[in-house]
Amino acid sequence: MTPAARLSAAIELIDTIDKERIPAAKALKEWGTAHRYAGSGDRAAISGLIWDVLRRRASSAWLMDADTPRARVLGMLKLERGMDADAIAALCDGARFAPEPLTDAERAALTTRSLKDAPAPVAGDYPEWLDGYLAQVFGDARVAEAVAMASRAPLDLRVNTLKAKREKLLHSLAHLGVTPTPWSPVGLRIDLSADARNPGIHAEEDFIKGAVEVQDEGSQLAALLSAAKPGEQVIDLCAGAGGKTLALAAMMQGKGRLIATDHDKRQLAPIHERLSRAGVHNADVRTPKGETDTLADIHASADLVLIDAPCTGTGTWRRNPDAKWRMRPGALEVRLKDQVEVLDRAAALVKPGGRIAYITCSVLPPENGEQIRAFVARHPDFAVVPPAQTVTVLWDRAEEFAAATLQSPEGLLMTPRRTGTDGFFVSILKRNAS
Repeated sequence: MTPAARLSAAIELIDTIDKERIPAAKALKEWGTAHRYAGSGDRAAISGLIWDVLRRRASSAWLMDADTPRARVLGMLKLERGMDADAIAALCDGARFAPEPLTDAERAALTTRSLKDAPAPVAGDYPEWLDGYLAQVFGDARVAEAVAMASRAPLDLRVNTLKAKREKLLHSLAHLGVTPTPWSPVGLRIDLSADARNPGIHAEEDFIKGAVEVQDEGSQLAALLSAAKPGEQVIDLCAGAGGKTLALAAMMQGKGRLIATDHDKRQLAPIHERLSRAGVHNADVRTPKGETDTLADIHASADLVLIDAPCTGTGTWRRNPDAKWRMRPGALEVRLKDQVEVLDRAAALVKPGGRIAYITCSVLPPENGEQIRAFVARHPDFAVVPPAQTVTVLWDRAEEFAAATLQSPEGLLMTPRRTGTDGFFVSILKRNAS
């Protein structure tokens, strides 16, 4: 397919997503099935266009002064891809499979309009109803923070230190262009261009042998901040597919007791194969069965309970820009209730002197600082460990990393703008020793 034909396909797909109100991933899959002639490079390029349009949905429409699929695609080409009106016009020449030529109004918009006077939700490309929440946490910097949250994310990998060292994998995966992550001592990064296909990590020998896992650097750092140690009893209360469970197991060096569970057994399904591939032998996966409490035998005995809390996922907009436009206020209310339940459950599992690591992939205050303040009010035998103490001896760049985060009395917040990671909030809560 020519670049112009790919552009036409992107406009068609955005129109389908709008009219049928379906997730972008589903629309892309169905389009690929119906257009077998499109090669993998074509599909990757069209996917890149779609995700970039979703990242810049509001600002592109504002720039073009029109909220149509075509307008959003054209506006994105200027805002995200940095193309000028002439370069865009060259793609839209009306030839076979190419978009229709630019109208005078479109060329004028691409030439003269900017985001200078755009409202914050438009300039930052986020739903208007979230503006108050983002202003609460970021203030006047919310547009800059949101723009970074709309950027394209790299592909991050975590070295499984039970099986390998980062130096070795930097050599064996050099053909993928890996570099060390800026903060995580066990991370590797692959930067991806706009039209790049995701590298076939799952086919790499290092992945097959369990030496490496796909995990955002922010998620790696959140696990590190829990300070899990060899010999401890650790519970991963919302283990899901096991990303942080695997990180905890490596930190524990295979020593101690690691229990992984989740309220949704479907989420847990991949964890068994992942643990086996990673060479983890001290993990006990407890799959829920009916109303039975999977942790009924644990009574205030855990050294650490890690909560990868159910949340709105606002911190992962770089990877899932479709989600931010489909998110509704009701989803936040549901998540807040889920977080209260899991925090209270964790409190009963922690021994005196033990700790809870509360983690969200959200930047919204109600899910983060406000949730922690409410928890401490309900459980006065717990206190927040100040973020400066949380990182003290964890790794050589820990203090520098902490300084890059947005700190509060309740914890620290990573963001794409500040730390180059997904958005993660981490709070460490310690139970009084007596």
